[in-house]
Amino acid sequence: MFPDNLHIGPLPIHIFGVMLALAFLAGAQVLQREFGRKGFDPELASSVIVWAAVGSLVGARVWLVLEDWPAFVRDPIGFLFTGSGFVFYGGLVGGALAVTLLFRRHGIPWMQGADAAAPALVLGQAIGRVGCQLSGDGDWGAVTTAPWGMRYPYAVVCGIPPARCGADGQTVWPADVYVHPTPIYETLAYLAVFAFLWRRRREPHPDGSQIAWYLILASGARFAVEFLRINPVVGLGLTAAQWTSIGLIVLGTAQLLRLQRRWRTAAA
Repeated sequence: MFPDNLHIGPLPIHIFGVMLALAFLAGAQVLQREFGRKGFDPELASSVIVWAAVGSLVGARVWLVLEDWPAFVRDPIGFLFTGSGFVFYGGLVGGALAVTLLFRRHGIPWMQGADAAAPALVLGQAIGRVGCQLSGDGDWGAVTTAPWGMRYPYAVVCGIPPARCGADGQTVWPADVYVHPTPIYETLAYLAVFAFLWRRRREPHPDGSQIAWYLILASGARFAVEFLRINPVVGLGLTAAQWTSIGLIVLGTAQLLRLQRRWRTAAA
């Protein structure tokens, strides 16, 4: 990882922000190809990415405020405009709402549009986690003795409460100890999901199944990796991200089962 002190003149350039921009650009290229293949206007892909970017950034901040209300109350301006702390699930909700409005505006069936967006979305997640790894944006894991453990000497976020960063109630900065590089784990998992969806997209399948598989696999990856991170437990030994993952897995599974029943009935 690198120190987050890049500048162009007086303007700070955050490493995570650079990788987030690359994630959106890569997603736009994938979505453009899928829109063209499905018969939609490929030029709309850029508009979808812009709407998704704005919606996801707003959604991520709203989610972060709800997740850490005391910190927001202490410093509302600094909390909202910090260059770190992007909460993916908040971004997913905000981006989905914004893109839904755009789909309706241009007459794109939601299931077909969501299927086209699924590979782009998970590829963007993979690249975004590279940004977390490079910037030390608070997504590292628990202390470990594994040979691939890493230190984060330029970490920009420790997290509140301190339990996110330590063990046994002690505050531990990842510059001092070796921890699980969980952003790398997530990047590899999301790239595997992208490969699965990219290969599957040309196979016969009902509309809506790509986004269903995305919800199941990407959320399953986050659920598993969360066991190695030190985030606050909110209930039954699980974190808020894990409970959200469970909800999305259930949603995706229900959608997939419904589509498969309809698919078999139509083929009979």
